[in-house]
Amino acid sequence: MTTYEDFERATLFFDAKDYAGAARLLAPIAAGDPGNRAAVELLGRAYFHSAQLGRAEETFRRLVELDPGNGWAHEALARTLERQRRTAEAGAFRKLARAMGVAPAERTEVSVTAADLH
Repeated sequence: MTTYEDFERATLFFDAKDYAGAARLLAPIAAGDPGNRAAVELLGRAYFHSAQLGRAEETFRRLVELDPGNGWAHEALARTLERQRRTAEAGAFRKLARAMGVAPAERTEVSVTAADLH
């Protein structure tokens, strides 16, 4: 399979709400092409939705570094930090997101299954 095909497959997993499965497919893509913002963003989202918050934080920080003008990336990092009860730290990223015109994130449903906890 090509990288594009792997990414498309990961997108299907994500859309089917198999976030841990999507993350397993996306991690090598993002590692192999660290400048691929689409892969990094989807990987961060997959980690966030599968409650892998440490990995989500690391990935969203990388996305902010890759694209500092991406207000959504700042908002995603803020939301991830808040879910880790790091509200004060999240505030700076949330302010940046607001300054870039990004509205606050709504509450997000998180899907974790027993298979994700290995």
